[in-house]
Amino acid sequence: MKLLKIFLLSMLPAIGWAQSVIVTGKITSADNHEPIAGASVFLNNSSFGTSTAKDGTFTLNGLKPGQYNFIVSSVGYQDELKVISVSNQSVALNVELQPKTNQLREVTIAPMSKADRKEALAQFKQDFIGIDENASDCKITNPDVLNFSYHENKAILEAYSNDFLVIENKALGYRIKYFLKSFRSELQTGNVSYSGSQVFEELKGGKGRQEAWHLKRDEAFYGSAMHFFRALFKDSLDDAGYRIYRLSRDVNQFRPGDAEIQSHLANAKKLKRDSLMYWVHEGQLSRYTHQKFHGHFEVKDIVKPTVNPNLKEVAFPDHLYVVYTKKWESNYYKDVYRSPNDLNYQTTIVSLINNNPSVVIDKNGTIVGPSPMYEGSWSQSRLSMLLPVDYAPYNTLQQLMAARALKRD
Repeated sequence: MKLLKIFLLSMLPAIGWAQSVIVTGKITSADNHEPIAGASVFLNNSSFGTSTAKDGTFTLNGLKPGQYNFIVSSVGYQDELKVISVSNQSVALNVELQPKTNQLREVTIAPMSKADRKEALAQFKQDFIGIDENASDCKITNPDVLNFSYHENKAILEAYSNDFLVIENKALGYRIKYFLKSFRSELQTGNVSYSGSQVFEELKGGKGRQEAWHLKRDEAFYGSAMHFFRALFKDSLDDAGYRIYRLSRDVNQFRPGDAEIQSHLANAKKLKRDSLMYWVHEGQLSRYTHQKFHGHFEVKDIVKPTVNPNLKEVAFPDHLYVVYTKKWESNYYKDVYRSPNDLNYQTTIVSLINNNPSVVIDKNGTIVGPSPMYEGSWSQSRLSMLLPVDYAPYNTLQQLMAARALKRD
């Protein structure tokens, strides 16, 4: 058994990439055209990042074909974002940064006390990093860069950072530099949203720790949204363990809106016991009714090519119901419909939002542009499970399942 485990852990990455591309360029100031040294240059949500040299130049090596958000950040200048499409040829990018004007965000409430900030930071860690096993091995090394505001009347916590928030994920072996543009947690409804840009750095560790990280990363990858969209791009859902269906549903007209429920619960101290129990019950009602499957989707039903061979368009009526048959669901989601005859596999409902008729994906499993909404398994994915878009598994799914069996033994 021990020899088998050593064999599994020593395998080369299961998904290889044939091409490797270089991105080079120079960063200068728009007002005087002088080079900017020490600017952070990176591809968002990837492991590709560096700093510019004294002459403002930079090089990113080893990129894989796909669509990326190229970001430049430097103190005293406005961030610059460029969408780049990488094929098989090197890319040259020369970027001029605009000097930043001294504009402070509007302050809507008084600064937090030390005790309140500690409570806000604990809530932020839970909602941003997660509460799973990996989250306990994640640490924010510079929490002072976070700015919090709490709206007591609505029970909403908001946050942002003026610099990179640095998180060490010792479960997966990454240091993540995250520039947090916005964060919002509705404490009464549990709705969490945030936006920003991030770059990954590998943590250093011995061979044993590296092997443990490889297995943990593969655990996070298989069954994730990235894994699904890569398989969808390649038309290999069956081999990857996915089934997809069309789901229709209506909004439950008998359930009050979130804003009304949240408003009443925010004043819980003023409510009589019967009233409080009533609004708690209303909040627990499903948001949807008349939920129904309309058959199994084939990949060709929802995926179409685009003029760019590295991109594909995904469009579907109603909602996309995704079942991953290689993992059991460990959480209960009251708004995720399940067929009475369906096994308890991990399930996610994907919905197009903001009147977007489709989403665009690349071969790395990345959503290009606005993301859809997830309910179910993928909705619980937080920073503790986050992998760079260029991640390539070290084990095949079969090897990982064998490693799991060894671990249980």
